[in-house]
Amino acid sequence: MKVAVLGAAGGIGQPLSLILKTQLPAGSALSLYDVAPFTPGVAVDLSHIPTDVCVKGFTGDDLPKALEGADIVVIPAGVARKPGMTRDDLFNINAGIIANLVKNCAKVCPKACICIITNPVNSTVPIAAEVLKSEGVYDPHRLFGVSALDVLRSETFLAEELGLSKAYMQVPVIGGHSGNTILPLLSKVLGYETISQERIEQLTKRIQEAGTEVVEAKAGAGSATLSMALAGARFALKVGRGLAGEPGVTEYGYVEGGSKYGQFFAQRLEFGTEGWKRVIDFGPVSDYEQKCLDEAKSVLEGNIKKGVEFGQKWVAENK
Repeated sequence: MKVAVLGAAGGIGQPLSLILKTQLPAGSALSLYDVAPFTPGVAVDLSHIPTDVCVKGFTGDDLPKALEGADIVVIPAGVARKPGMTRDDLFNINAGIIANLVKNCAKVCPKACICIITNPVNSTVPIAAEVLKSEGVYDPHRLFGVSALDVLRSETFLAEELGLSKAYMQVPVIGGHSGNTILPLLSKVLGYETISQERIEQLTKRIQEAGTEVVEAKAGAGSATLSMALAGARFALKVGRGLAGEPGVTEYGYVEGGSKYGQFFAQRLEFGTEGWKRVIDFGPVSDYEQKCLDEAKSVLEGNIKKGVEFGQKWVAENK
């Protein structure tokens, strides 16, 4: 298995690469790319860790070399949110970064599974889809938005609320990956009935705004990096297990296909040897969750439309 990390020298990229170096199967290769000139040094640093995963670092014009032979590409590249910024404020900067990186993927490793972390995910994944379409290599089953951080946060916050171990908590999170498009299905968790409706709404809001909680707590020094790195690594490793033929591997991710609520939608995926092979229906939800889902639909549609339009314009300008 070869995994390429694009944006590997950044606040998410470095800890993400560290986790992959320690958890990828023996014999795997880890390829690190970033525009930062010290990226090869990050690779050398990681190479001193005694696991049987080969690490190489690339920068500058060596992006094609970094992508050569990649089975999985994980993209945390882009600028981070600062205090007062929404994910949409990042759009114009990060959208162009994603389009360029994905175009290189299309040319060098067209069969790779691409896992996008760069925000706003609701829009950057549709951008990537348009770029891949323009290159004639788009496969919806090989393109993912990494929304798993919302799952990790939900598991943490709900376990704390119920006084249970975080290690065994599982919370479905559907929809998108920003604001009210993030919908934790707390009604699916055992013990939900012991929490008041007021508290359920407070927890839902906290999960939706957890990214802002981190941005404000870091006082301008960055956004969620360590928790995002773990979420990204967890997701990429599961994609890899699916590609390797392990049955029954699932995670929540933002993809195109399988939902009546949006062209792209975060839902539980089962991975296979060709990417994700099926979506798993989340079943009935509470009246409050249905109301949230209905309200999120138009917001998500707008985010997707914005991404599609940018992608189409970028493709036309970069032929």
